[in-house]
Amino acid sequence: MCFCIAWSVASQPSEVRISEILFNPIDDGADYLELYNSGVRPVSLGDIRVARWRGNEIDRLYSLETPYILAPKQYVVITTNAADIQSRYKVQYPNRVVEVPALPAYNNASGTVLLCTVDTVLIDRLDYTENMHSPLLRSKEGVALERRSFDRPTQETSNWYSAASTVGYGTPTYRNSQSQEVLFLEDAFSVSADLISPDGDGYQDLLDLTWQLSRSDLYANITLFDAQGRVARHLLRNGSLGTEGVLTWDGLSDDGIRCRRGNYVLWVETYDVSGRQQTLKRTITLIIK
Repeated sequence: MCFCIAWSVASQPSEVRISEILFNPIDDGADYLELYNSGVRPVSLGDIRVARWRGNEIDRLYSLETPYILAPKQYVVITTNAADIQSRYKVQYPNRVVEVPALPAYNNASGTVLLCTVDTVLIDRLDYTENMHSPLLRSKEGVALERRSFDRPTQETSNWYSAASTVGYGTPTYRNSQSQEVLFLEDAFSVSADLISPDGDGYQDLLDLTWQLSRSDLYANITLFDAQGRVARHLLRNGSLGTEGVLTWDGLSDDGIRCRRGNYVLWVETYDVSGRQQTLKRTITLIIK
């Protein structure tokens, strides 16, 4: 059966957007399609159809056959084999991987991803090719193609890029590694502990802040504030972060004086040359025995 239709745009189209697609899985692995709700209201996946596009027309509609409700500003992954995706990638939200009976077979070289309503009203469309991947990749197998911005058109080729190697070449169920909406992912920065006890006993005498980033053009101010909001220590001032690094706090202030016991806020303020900023904070407890 063939659906021959004239495309129309709904007066109030769904805000669900194509966010990420794995169309060239490793070996006999499963494809996956990630969707994002960019609106302010929940959306039922049962109201969405994934269409197979052949010969410039819809060849078949696939019902997702699930009562799953996609909350605003959240991601969901659609696949025919949830266990396979969870075994190959870091899935932060396993309950957001929805297994469905069938999906279109996405060609490794090029293809079309179509989302529409039950009445075949277009929601979103992506015409992809493997050339949208990074030219530096040795192999494109197992590498998901990620959307960079939901403010830019889906069909804009430069709005898509390969998922970063630092996240395992895919970010199913959470924010894309190549997203232009963010400068880094929350887990890109980590601290060795949430307390420091600089008493020379060899246990938690130092606090290490480490990071691993998918881009090398970020700068940062990294500062420790006491509970009254006063600067206790500048760990980095307008410094280049590179793709990875580590900074250490020994419990001393900028003047080389031991800080008082109590809670401190580790404040990371990052920015790029275009002026975009992103911040991160961690609470650290200083213990003096």
